[in-house]
Amino acid sequence: MVNSILSAFYARDIGKLVEEISLFRHEENLWKTHGSMKNSSGNLALHLIGGTNFLIGTQLGKTGYVRSRDQEFLIKGVPREELIAQLEALIPMVTTVLQNLTQRDMDDEYPIVFDGGKQSKNYVLIQLLAHLNYHLGQINYLRRSLE
Repeated sequence: MVNSILSAFYARDIGKLVEEISLFRHEENLWKTHGSMKNSSGNLALHLIGGTNFLIGTQLGKTGYVRSRDQEFLIKGVPREELIAQLEALIPMVTTVLQNLTQRDMDDEYPIVFDGGKQSKNYVLIQLLAHLNYHLGQINYLRRSLE
């Protein structure tokens, strides 16, 4: 089923995000930008944590997570260990939520408007995975540029 494949991809790519954050030699560089990049790696990680917890956890898993999207880009200086712990906590949450969805569930409408309209859960979960990887690439670029 698609949800099992997506679950494996999310676990893999969140794991890559943890690795990327861990590879920063200088923790303060997590909060720096470079060139035309407006967001730091730390803020991109917080954005992915918040978005995943809300869009998958709350909307599909009914976890009750309350998102403060603006804060994801304003908060600075979260310790690397805390970022990593929050990222690692996403893996079992996403895995549990996705593995509890049936194929019918995956084809059903996502509970809130997404990308300007009503979409299937399949659509949203694939788009969120692409979004995660887009920011993973940015974080990799920032790390290599700053260090």
